[in-house]
Amino acid sequence: MGAYIPPGWPAGVHPPGSEDFESTAVGWLLDVVPPDYRLHGVLRRYPVALATLARYHSKACVEGARQGYRTARTELAGALPPHAIDTVLAAYRKEGARLAATAEAVDLVERALRGEVFTPKMNLPSAEPRSEEPESAELRETRPEAAEQRPVRAKAEQKAAAPRAEAKGAEERPAGAKAERPAGAKAARAKTAGQKAGGAKAEAAERGRAETAERGGAQAADQGQAGTRRNSAGRGRSDLART
Repeated sequence: MGAYIPPGWPAGVHPPGSEDFESTAVGWLLDVVPPDYRLHGVLRRYPVALATLARYHSKACVEGARQGYRTARTELAGALPPHAIDTVLAAYRKEGARLAATAEAVDLVERALRGEVFTPKMNLPSAEPRSEEPESAELRETRPEAAEQRPVRAKAEQKAAAPRAEAKGAEERPAGAKAERPAGAKAARAKTAGQKAGGAKAEAAERGRAETAERGGAQAADQGQAGTRRNSAGRGRSDLART
């Protein structure tokens, strides 16, 4: 059984661990970098150094393509017709995708040259499709999760019912206050009427005492005047008798 080849592995490069892996990797990496790098024998003797150089170069190419795509309309406006600019942008998109794939492949080759062993990833089973029929409330209530959630729901319902009860009591208070107001007003009016009646009685009694005192004073004055007249009459008679 051959070595595992991860997705994105470059074509023409033998699998990691095989006899011709390094030689085929070096040949492919030299095609990635500029041609002048073939003049340096150290890169052939040490494939890891060549892979590192190719990694930086490929990433720089990807970044350059992205920057050119972002500024193409601004830099080429006026120099190219609009349809030509659209064609340049399409070329950037196509070459940008190729450069990104190359950079990913260079990264895989460098990791393999450094001794990393690739293993296939386990595909986890997908979740079971849900039934199209809605689940009834009885089935949901019989689940253990539902039994655990009942106290939480009960507490939440109690908390939600408390503000409603307070609001209802607040709505009912004005009606009760309105119903109690007439009784309180009647008591206040009765108290005021009683105070007025008591005041009237006191005034009547005071007036009665004043009138009685006035009548007594008048009678005493009349009696004094009558006594004075009798005394004057008696003195007159006495004087006549003496004469």
